[in-house]
Amino acid sequence: MALETYIHNGPLVIGAGLAGLSVALHAAPANVLMLAPVALGKACSSAWAQGGIAAALSTEDSPAEHERDTIAAGAGIVDPLAARTLTEMGPDVVRALDAMGAPFDHTPDGGFVLNREAAHGRARVARVGGDLAGKAILEAVVAKALEAPHIEIWEPAFALGLITATDGAVVGAVVEHESRRIAVYASAVVLASGGLGGLFAVTTNPANLRGEGMAMAALAGAVIADPEFVQFHPTALDFGRDPAPLATEALRGEGAILVDKNGVRFVLEDHPDGELAPRDIVARAVHKAKMSGRGAFLDATTTIGAHFADEFPTVFASCMNNSVDPRVEPMPVAPAAHYHMGGVATDIFGRTSLKGLYAAGECASTGVHGANRLASNSLLEAAAFGERVGAQLRDLTGVEAIGDTIMPALPGRLGDSDLKTLREAMSRHAGLVRDESGLKALLALIDSLEIKAPGALALISARLVAECALRRHESRGSHYRSDYPQTAAKGDRAFVMWADIAKSVNQGETPCLSPDCLTC
Repeated sequence: MALETYIHNGPLVIGAGLAGLSVALHAAPANVLMLAPVALGKACSSAWAQGGIAAALSTEDSPAEHERDTIAAGAGIVDPLAARTLTEMGPDVVRALDAMGAPFDHTPDGGFVLNREAAHGRARVARVGGDLAGKAILEAVVAKALEAPHIEIWEPAFALGLITATDGAVVGAVVEHESRRIAVYASAVVLASGGLGGLFAVTTNPANLRGEGMAMAALAGAVIADPEFVQFHPTALDFGRDPAPLATEALRGEGAILVDKNGVRFVLEDHPDGELAPRDIVARAVHKAKMSGRGAFLDATTTIGAHFADEFPTVFASCMNNSVDPRVEPMPVAPAAHYHMGGVATDIFGRTSLKGLYAAGECASTGVHGANRLASNSLLEAAAFGERVGAQLRDLTGVEAIGDTIMPALPGRLGDSDLKTLREAMSRHAGLVRDESGLKALLALIDSLEIKAPGALALISARLVAECALRRHESRGSHYRSDYPQTAAKGDRAFVMWADIAKSVNQGETPCLSPDCLTC
């Protein structure tokens, strides 16, 4: 397929979830070209988020308290500046979304209805229609983007790789759009392509999200941070669906309990906070109950009961469509890949290690989530850091003269059968419980699949997760090694470059994971 050339005088945003839309809206008056892989606002994790958006919105709360809870949940490796930046922006971000038309639930006096979720010291999660937060917020933001004269949207459009200058700067991307392949040159490139839940057999994310943004950035030479940290939501509805429907954490905030087939509240065996313990602890407790044959069920019959359909319509519909009535019977649940704390390393302005390349949302790793994201901080991060990235791009109106550039190698594509094999192996060996033998088996599988689909972006992302999980000889937050169950006294983030990973594959050497390495 011949490669066309298109010069866009402004930033190129890859991805159209809440982070990408926030970047685009706040980049005005710069002309933004946005790539949406599916119809705008569909099949992105933002639209599927149920619980709400966390911020210190009550008079009893404060950004400082929200920051403390964020740092505590992150298991020792949260970047304090990123956490402070996020939580201080939180109240204004939520109020701005409210003013934009996001239909948050309000109290009679005009305040926000707030829920408490796991590891939050206070009720601070603003809800929309019980469990419709992501969908409703995104609809409001999409409407604004469609009205904005400075935003041009290509849909469906996919980025296949990043174009770099000879000095390493990112100057554009190769894009597939309307059966054409186009070299799009832009004044800056923003990755807002979402997470990698689709690499796992059981996920609450759209299955098409497989870490492509992280993979493209890695291949272009960007520093990747913390790829081994994948959060598993404790309560995906266990109906054998792909993706798995989510039973929002707000249910547990309202008093729903996790029980085994005999009605025993098993999470209390692992943590005194029970169902409101940090997500990694609750998820492993659910996993252990299922593996032991006890089963795992979320019981809301007493605390919510007859009000379920009104308070949590999305979860209610999922249950009823699978012949479970949550008003009168417990819901079968299982852990599912839900959120990636790792990604392209950025500062609090979304700047990566490569000139001209920014990242925002789940594909970025600012360090704000550490090893275990605090519940409902994801939508907040997408909107807040998307705003910060957009503000960096407002004056970008032209493209510098195009000199010699390096085109990316176009990635191979995994067949359906091979993708299924990869997803099952990721869940088995890089899921909630990991060990050396399993991770090495996973890497051997990735080697074999690479022969059939060289450079497939899903394989790049999977290898980053597996390699760094193999080399973290401890258990921390969402990363649990059964052969290294203890947590190291000092927590370090992992920073790695693809050249190091490739070198380890070819020569059996260990890649650089130094927390100080951004240029090795």
